[in-house]
Amino acid sequence: MEEKLQETAYTEDNIKTLDWKEHIRRRPGMYIGKLGDGSHSDDGIYVLLKEAMDNSIDEYMMGYGKTIEVKVKEGNVSVRDHGRGIPLGKVVDVASKMNTGGKYDSKAFKKSVGLNGVGIKAVNALSSYFRISSFRDGEMKSAEFDQGNIISETDIIKTEESNGTLTEFTPDSIIFKDYQYLNEYIEPLLKNYVFLNSGLTIIFNGKRFHSRNGLVDLLNENMTTEPLYPIIHLKGEDIEMVLTHSNQYGEEYYSFVNGQHTTQGGTHLSAFREAVSKTIKEYYAKNFDYADIRSGMIGAISIKVEEPVFESQTKTKLGSKDMGPEGPSVGKFIGDFVKKELDNYLHINNETSNIMLQKIQESEKERKAIAGVTKLARERAKKASLHNRKLRDCRIHLNDTRGQDQEESSIFITEGDSASGSITKSRDVKTQAVFSLRGKPLNTFGLTKKVVYENEEFNLLQAALNIEDGIEGLRYNKVIIATDADVDGMHIRLLMITFFLQFFPDLIKKGHVYILQTPLFRVRNKKKTKYCYTDEERQKAVKELGPNPEITRFKGLGEISPNEFVHFIGKDMRLELVSLRKTDQVKELLEFYMGKNTMERQNFIIDNLVIEEDLAQ
Repeated sequence: MEEKLQETAYTEDNIKTLDWKEHIRRRPGMYIGKLGDGSHSDDGIYVLLKEAMDNSIDEYMMGYGKTIEVKVKEGNVSVRDHGRGIPLGKVVDVASKMNTGGKYDSKAFKKSVGLNGVGIKAVNALSSYFRISSFRDGEMKSAEFDQGNIISETDIIKTEESNGTLTEFTPDSIIFKDYQYLNEYIEPLLKNYVFLNSGLTIIFNGKRFHSRNGLVDLLNENMTTEPLYPIIHLKGEDIEMVLTHSNQYGEEYYSFVNGQHTTQGGTHLSAFREAVSKTIKEYYAKNFDYADIRSGMIGAISIKVEEPVFESQTKTKLGSKDMGPEGPSVGKFIGDFVKKELDNYLHINNETSNIMLQKIQESEKERKAIAGVTKLARERAKKASLHNRKLRDCRIHLNDTRGQDQEESSIFITEGDSASGSITKSRDVKTQAVFSLRGKPLNTFGLTKKVVYENEEFNLLQAALNIEDGIEGLRYNKVIIATDADVDGMHIRLLMITFFLQFFPDLIKKGHVYILQTPLFRVRNKKKTKYCYTDEERQKAVKELGPNPEITRFKGLGEISPNEFVHFIGKDMRLELVSLRKTDQVKELLEFYMGKNTMERQNFIIDNLVIEEDLAQ
């Protein structure tokens, strides 16, 4: 016993103090969320770009600099604004001393995004190369860093450059392994900045982004269905909102604070939804259910708050209850604005208010038509003993210890006992759940929401995800469709995606739905095993492993043993995000692939038929 105590002695030598950059590098998740390789929109390299951009946006919001130039090439990033420029004597400190920045002075940056003096320091610490240059009143100074360590700084010298700040950095490949910046994620990020700052121009690799109509442009950019009436656009001091309805199920919102896209909402979005519902209900003087008012609603809210409080360093959810130290509550501020302005708008624009009324009444009629079915379905879901029969839940939900783990939680939707068995035995029981389908799900294209409750599979899945009342209650951050890599597996994927597109499109729009990529081949010899996801990878593995390796073609998830499967659903899991954009023509695609145009689709298949050879031979 004494020997054991001696081995685990807790002395002064155990107490360590990390300097600022070492702490950021050891715990990057505290500062930028997850790491990733750039294959997802919330990966860390995009947070680094955003942190550099936020400083430039704050300058614009204060009235300085109408253009920001952004360049991204081969992993190298530069952001040049035309604001006031950092005071030259503080260029090094701003980039390398924690809790240093002009935003502590509320007079200089009254309604800024970054108030904690951390953002640009995190970019510096997590970059293999970082350079910051300030141009101010005909003079300039710059400093260079490597992983947060200063390697050079210039004296203050004369310059003909216009005022502003240039930030250049290369994310550290030690932290962000095999990363790649993708334009499909950079462009929406930059477009949001111009939508929220009418008059601002951002030039990205020579491409110009500019908005005249603010949040109206944002909604038009993101809507995948046609609005039923012209977008309602209301604007006041420190607040802007847009609103419309479409014939889609569910609700869809975009929320912002001080130009920051709060993807997880917060106090301002909750207040907005409540205020809009209450105002519309009172305007029509009818006892409408809030769910009917908000069915098919698409909106956006942007507010400016003094010294905002976010629930994480990545600022995805607003926690502030007040507009500022001496201002009203967030709820009252938004509620008063919506009550006055939206009520006035509806009184003046009778055509819009009539169309809105018709939409609400249609939603009410449908809800009442399935009310009995809904009640029975809820009872059936409970009686089905969800956690034992269909769903193998993860511990963060079974023990209700979600917290930060919620971000890491996922659910695999799979078909068949063997496939679900392999995943269940291989998964991380803390954060990964499994939902088992029984055979092919129903094709829901063209059906009403009544089918969600009448069909046992979809009823239980909806209950498992907890999305009946909207995706705010979603229990898992990632909903992963895991099917066999064959024709039947592809069909099941399409049926599940059709279901989500029909009834829960926001689940896809918010980036929660993924396809699990599993290897098609296993190539091995006596010394080494390689798993290949494409035929090209298979050919490369055969060359690498030498003559006559053993090649196995996996035709179903059930053929992959749990011991092997653990490699494919761990930290290096390959996921393909199911995305939804305005240009995707969802209605037309679903009509063609999932509708009743049998002969047209049959001819397409015949014309594009490819017979797969047994590539494992």
